[in-house]
Amino acid sequence: MRDKRKTITVLTYITIAVFVVFLLRLWQLQILKGGYYRKLSEKNRVRVFKIPAPRGIIYDRNGIPLVKNAPYFIASLIPDLSKEGLDLEGLARLLDMPVDELSKKIAKQKRHVLEPIRLKEGLDFAEVARIEARRSDFPGLVVETEITRAYPYGSTGAHLIGYLSLPTEAQLRKGLFAGVPKGTFVGQWGVEALYDKRLRGVPGKRFIEVDALGRQLRTLRVVPPRKGEDLTLSVDIRTQKAAEEAFRGKAGALLALDPDDGEVLALVSLPSFDPNLFVRGISPRQWRRLQRHPGHPFLNRVFQSQYPPGSIFKIVTAIAALEEGVVDENFSVECTGAINVGIWKFSCWKGQGHGTTALRKALVESCDVYFYEVGRLLGMDRIAKYANALGLGTAPGVNLSAEKEGLIPTTSWKLRKKGIPWYLGETFNAAIGQGYVSVTPAQAALMISALANGGTVYRPELLKVSSGTEPMTKLSLSRRTLRLIRDSLVGVVDDPKGTGGDAKSEIVRIAGKTGTAQVVKIPESVKRKLARKYKDHAWFVAYAPAANPMIALSVFVEHGGHGGETAGPIAKATIEAYMRSSGYHAERQAEN
Repeated sequence: MRDKRKTITVLTYITIAVFVVFLLRLWQLQILKGGYYRKLSEKNRVRVFKIPAPRGIIYDRNGIPLVKNAPYFIASLIPDLSKEGLDLEGLARLLDMPVDELSKKIAKQKRHVLEPIRLKEGLDFAEVARIEARRSDFPGLVVETEITRAYPYGSTGAHLIGYLSLPTEAQLRKGLFAGVPKGTFVGQWGVEALYDKRLRGVPGKRFIEVDALGRQLRTLRVVPPRKGEDLTLSVDIRTQKAAEEAFRGKAGALLALDPDDGEVLALVSLPSFDPNLFVRGISPRQWRRLQRHPGHPFLNRVFQSQYPPGSIFKIVTAIAALEEGVVDENFSVECTGAINVGIWKFSCWKGQGHGTTALRKALVESCDVYFYEVGRLLGMDRIAKYANALGLGTAPGVNLSAEKEGLIPTTSWKLRKKGIPWYLGETFNAAIGQGYVSVTPAQAALMISALANGGTVYRPELLKVSSGTEPMTKLSLSRRTLRLIRDSLVGVVDDPKGTGGDAKSEIVRIAGKTGTAQVVKIPESVKRKLARKYKDHAWFVAYAPAANPMIALSVFVEHGGHGGETAGPIAKATIEAYMRSSGYHAERQAEN
């Protein structure tokens, strides 16, 4: 009896001990680790899907949309729902991709990570429909959606508008898009990149209850996305389109500005590229073709290329001479076709010479000998002072791309860089925009815009803004200087002997200046027979209407030959397009 009682006691203690262990375990699971296991349960039951934020729309100055938002579909696999029995071969057939590639993508990501594995991106609507119809056969297979872009104008304005793509591996390693949700398309060029944060928006979330196969049962909660900010650019897309078409396949650049505030009306860099190539993932073959293109389509020639300005620089030399009082409108030079200094001969572009030449004729007919003599009277340092004040020799700071500063040399610059003094012949060359002098098309636009508005250099503004922009520099030009230079530039286009006659318009009076920048010094008769790469560069700067400017621009045509013949008609087409877009009528010509 005593043994029986002892056995019962032992069993009782054992029972109590087991019960206590169960209680402790229950306490551990429910109290100590309750939150942990609750989260695991929720992860098994609830899926969080990102709702992409609509990206802000980019408009031109007249409210015309330059971009459209478009869906971007991705076939993804949720790892923890696909651990058992995944039919790789069947999935590969469904996605129309090699089994090896599919297997590598799945193996690359750790299986315990809950983040979906992207299997195939850039799906079209037919592929999405096919996958949705077979999803129940492949646990964990989902179709995710992102927002990308469509660019209705294709390559038109590509260097200005830019494009979107997924961040590259190199960008992610550098932490350039830290905090941006994985898989978000980001701006990689142009305005899309410059204002990416403002355009991007904030993604939302959708909390979905799912079953063990990953099938959606019901929506538990939705956090709506926040749309990105819309932007209105200062560019006029109709003018932009007309400007690019006027180049007729030639390489070059154009920058058109509103001279009153620096707003960019058109920005052309050719050859260009189609931004639509990037939004669904550019193929290696397409990328190599763009990278190897001899025209360098990713080079923004407006800001990143610098060239001798040629005779458009004579505007600077003329302004400096008038403002410094070394010449007036009656000062004249006898041009016989060349000027000799010691053993050196400095020729005029017109071999037989221009005869007796004063300021207006020198600008209208672009006489080199006149400006050699004016350069001698001024000296290089005074020419450089006015060139800098008119926006040359300084990067504008628009930040669309890395910008070149060009070069406006001085006597001290040469001594510092070359270790030898400045020579008179170098002043001759600089006075006509050759030698060491180099400018970008953007700087040439700033120069002519400043002349059009009376002397203020505005930094180019990409957005249509209601408030005024801050000037970069301001040059107080006398009324006499403005009258003489402006009248001369009208003559360049309107006079029978003007070098810019091909820019003459029937709907608006254009003032301008031609420029032909020498590439190699060889006779013109020989140059015509050689390859295009030996031809001179063509320049034209202009503004219109001449009496009350609404647009100022620079046109550069790479290896285009004579500025008046090649760049002049492009300037005319661009100006006329903007006049029409702005509601300017030919009958107003008499007023201007």
